[in-house]
Amino acid sequence: MNPLLEKFKSPFETAPFDSIKTEHFLPAIKEAIQLAKSDIEQIKSQPLPDFQNTIEALDHAGDKLNFISSIFFNLNAAETKEEIQVLAREISPLLTAHGNDILLDATLFDRINQVYSQKEQLHLSEEQATLLDKTYKSFVRNGAKLNEEEKLKLRGIDSELSQLSLKFGENVLEETNKYQLVVENENQLEGLPDSIKEAAAQTAEEKNLSGKWVFTLAFPSYLPFMTYAANRDLRKELFIAYNTKASKGDSLDNKQYILDMLKLKSERAKLLGYQTHADFVLEERMAKSGPAVLSFLNNLLEKAKPKAIEDVAEVEAFAKALDGIDRLEKWDFAYYSEKLKKQKYEVDDELLRPYFKLENAIEGVFTTAEKLYGLKFKENKDIPVYHPEVTAYEVNDLLGNHVAVFYADFFPRAGKRNGAWMTSYRGQKLIDGKDQRPHISIVCNFTKPTKTKPSLLTFNEVTTLFHEFGHALHGMLANGTYESLSGTSVYWDFVELPSQIFENWCYEKACLDLFAKHYETGENIPSDLIEKIKNAANFQQGYQTVRQISLGLLDMAFHSTDPNLIKDVTAFEKNQMKATSLLPEVEGTMMSTSFSHIFQGGYAAGYYSYKWAEVLDADAFELFLEKGIFDQETAQSFKENILSAGGKAHPSILYKRFRGREPKPDALLKRAGLV
Repeated sequence: MNPLLEKFKSPFETAPFDSIKTEHFLPAIKEAIQLAKSDIEQIKSQPLPDFQNTIEALDHAGDKLNFISSIFFNLNAAETKEEIQVLAREISPLLTAHGNDILLDATLFDRINQVYSQKEQLHLSEEQATLLDKTYKSFVRNGAKLNEEEKLKLRGIDSELSQLSLKFGENVLEETNKYQLVVENENQLEGLPDSIKEAAAQTAEEKNLSGKWVFTLAFPSYLPFMTYAANRDLRKELFIAYNTKASKGDSLDNKQYILDMLKLKSERAKLLGYQTHADFVLEERMAKSGPAVLSFLNNLLEKAKPKAIEDVAEVEAFAKALDGIDRLEKWDFAYYSEKLKKQKYEVDDELLRPYFKLENAIEGVFTTAEKLYGLKFKENKDIPVYHPEVTAYEVNDLLGNHVAVFYADFFPRAGKRNGAWMTSYRGQKLIDGKDQRPHISIVCNFTKPTKTKPSLLTFNEVTTLFHEFGHALHGMLANGTYESLSGTSVYWDFVELPSQIFENWCYEKACLDLFAKHYETGENIPSDLIEKIKNAANFQQGYQTVRQISLGLLDMAFHSTDPNLIKDVTAFEKNQMKATSLLPEVEGTMMSTSFSHIFQGGYAAGYYSYKWAEVLDADAFELFLEKGIFDQETAQSFKENILSAGGKAHPSILYKRFRGREPKPDALLKRAGLV
């Protein structure tokens, strides 16, 4: 018996992680593909096409396959192993081929086209009209109008791209896992807080190196070392290891994969009638075009760069005065920047950590969600999880109605890729009059507890928690009819609004007082510390803004340049980063080979979205500041028009319904101290 093919009996029909084995996935996916094909044949066999028997039916087709494949690929990101990775290389092409079978089916597209051509006479609701438009465009944008020879070529490109993307991610994960900085002499750890040293000693024990200290490229290990370690040589060593991932010319090198992917993306775009991959992507974004994105980024750069130059000069002068550093290097910046921040604002992460015990921070996001949106979170140990560190919650509204299932997975481990993300196992939709509620997860890599201390977060980790939880709210509060328009199924330069706006509550006393309590004394975080957090919020904002812009510009350059002109990934990156470079280049380092957002995730020609959404989030949060950060009328409007609305209308329309006007960049520039 294959548990993936049975009706899920666990609470709320959640994934049966307690009974799934690796060998269940391939046969289950093959069977689910056949079931999905039957759904498509059923649609094609209907008499005259209409909205219900074609467009609506297509949105419901392949439910079982969607659920099983989401389980598999979420495990491949959060709890992978060699057998899963091998399986992914077999499963990914099967799913790509199946997707193409649907999108390139001439009979199916003819039905869609017939409905689309009558759309003005159909008297559709706004949501129905959006679904029809999205369905038609997705078929056209994925080759429905190509001839048979061109369709065959497209299939080959898509299959190859899916494999290359998997391999890129596997190489980054393997590079991250295989490196370790082993320190044998405690004197070399000068400057590091005791909690970081204890965590490194615990890592050493886990690696059978008792009595030593081990630092890895996982962010909770890497970042504190770069921030606090006084040993400049070791900072340099760790920096170079981090910034040469998958670029060393060995079997894990990603440079050729990047070139291959860029050529395939370009070839695909041209086949579909677009000049570049960026043109293809941006047609379905708020920004709409490459020139609009570049104009947006360069306008921000013009305002941010003078401030960034001042930021770097300030740190350089500080490092010279403190330690006689004549040339500030990239591995010095975080270290001296943190020291300068402490001197200027009398605040640093180690002063704040005791107030941000993970369990308290989790209660903080839950309480904030309750005060804003009336949600209650209750741990449910009957819901199976894929790893002992994962916690599952049932989410209800204040009347006790079921809203969602929420999974939380917080600590780094060998089978988990770096970073933090929100994902969905099952989306929300209405089917046969029943509201199918979503199963949502956030996955992070936070500071682990040690033998003597619980998990104490940095303030940056707290904002990351709120960020990912903001995405989760977008998924959990979904209230649409169609899954493909529900929750986070929105334009990519709009999807970061719910996450980035939620970070703002971390800086507000009324929110911090809910959860920021000293883990030993229970004392609330002092008001003067909150004031210092707010005062330090703009510290190095010029530098940070230019850093984000540089990544957005690099992404756009990769995906709007003729790939035949990119002969050397290293040289291309170096050339593109010149305009935003603020510190001396470090020979041999690069970030493109581990830029997973654009070469493994979905952010190709879309990394600018983070800055784009910052304009929206600063502008939107300004209304909360005017009315009160827990103002019910404002929260209800944000819930109805943004979080629950998903993609049922164009994001510009949804935003104006909430804000009453177009977004203005003024709030962002003011918040970042750029005006």
